[in-house]
Amino acid sequence: MHAWPASEVPALPGAGRDLRIHDTATGGLVTLDPGPVARIYVCGITPYDATHLGHAATYNAFDLVQRVWLDTKRQVHYVQNVTDIDDPLLERAQRDGVDWAGLAEKETALFREDMTALRMLPPREYIGAVEAIPGIVPLVERLRDAGAAYELDGDVYFSVEADPHFGQVSGLDAAAMRLLSAERGGDPDRPGKKNPLDPMLWMAAREGEPHWDGASLGPGRPGWHIECVAIALDHLGMGFDVQGGGSDLAFPHHEMGASHAQALTGEFPFAKAYVHAGMVALHGQKMSKSKGNLVFVSQLRRDGVDPAAIRLSLLAHHYRADWEWTDAVLDTAVERLARWRAAVSRPDGPSAEALVEEVREALANDLDAPAALAAVDRWAALQEESGGTDEGAPGVVTRTVDALLGVAL
Repeated sequence: MHAWPASEVPALPGAGRDLRIHDTATGGLVTLDPGPVARIYVCGITPYDATHLGHAATYNAFDLVQRVWLDTKRQVHYVQNVTDIDDPLLERAQRDGVDWAGLAEKETALFREDMTALRMLPPREYIGAVEAIPGIVPLVERLRDAGAAYELDGDVYFSVEADPHFGQVSGLDAAAMRLLSAERGGDPDRPGKKNPLDPMLWMAAREGEPHWDGASLGPGRPGWHIECVAIALDHLGMGFDVQGGGSDLAFPHHEMGASHAQALTGEFPFAKAYVHAGMVALHGQKMSKSKGNLVFVSQLRRDGVDPAAIRLSLLAHHYRADWEWTDAVLDTAVERLARWRAAVSRPDGPSAEALVEEVREALANDLDAPAALAAVDRWAALQEESGGTDEGAPGVVTRTVDALLGVAL
């Protein structure tokens, strides 16, 4: 599976800052110190509908992580998956009377278009769950053969008690985990499981549903968590720098994935930091495909909204915050974009050397994009009020906003 084209990232003068970011597992800020190649895995879409602003906000957060790392002159090894086989996809295809694989291909293509328009840097590897199945089956077999998994009516479940570190990603107690498991794709009430929280690794073939050769597991398809584990281990290995996604993935997805990997390898941790983006709401409720309260990036683009304004709307909120999309949010972004473009269109302006460092410091401080926007606002206000004599300043601002914030002026 291919990703989308990369926009060029301008090089800035001086040195970037090491990133301090909130780690869900420890509950506080950690300073990331990757080697020459920073490694990041971000969980991708289940492609049964178009990219909504909740998706865009999440991928914007991890695009900023990449840009901070690139500014330190590191390379970035970024991997993202596509969950192109899952119950919601099959249910939507059945509802609409379409082929599930065709639906997945169509929505993945639209996602690529949205990411290109928003100037999100693409992953080095963009891997569909279906293409990863040949590597998933041996991992499930290894877990079963090691006693870390068991069969139940043909299905194979992971035993959470096989990992002594289980629970350390989300920090939740068993009662909270059980509630979230039921809400987020688990089956805690299924009779016969050793522990209600045990997640499925391999689902035996169901009548009328797609399935694949599972070797000794029998025909079926993989569980959600083991898909990402197989892809991450294959392309990044253990102990990569950041595992990322929306805050609703901390449990069960990232918790279970970490335990799968740790039980498989005997190593800890799966990722050095678990970073989660907040949720975007509409009309007082989190944007959700199940609720249908969505604002789609593609529809905004069709309505003539500049993708740079969409991106500024996202950047106006701290990545960990839950926030609500309104017309006023977009209006503010459109106005900000116009002010910035007017400011950099002049032949000279106030010195921008301090601005570069302000934006760097803001982003290095737990991706504080609102503080970075405020710094550019101050420079634009000075330009509007009194101008300046530095002929290079507008170009420096343009390159800074492009390189660190992903916004084309």
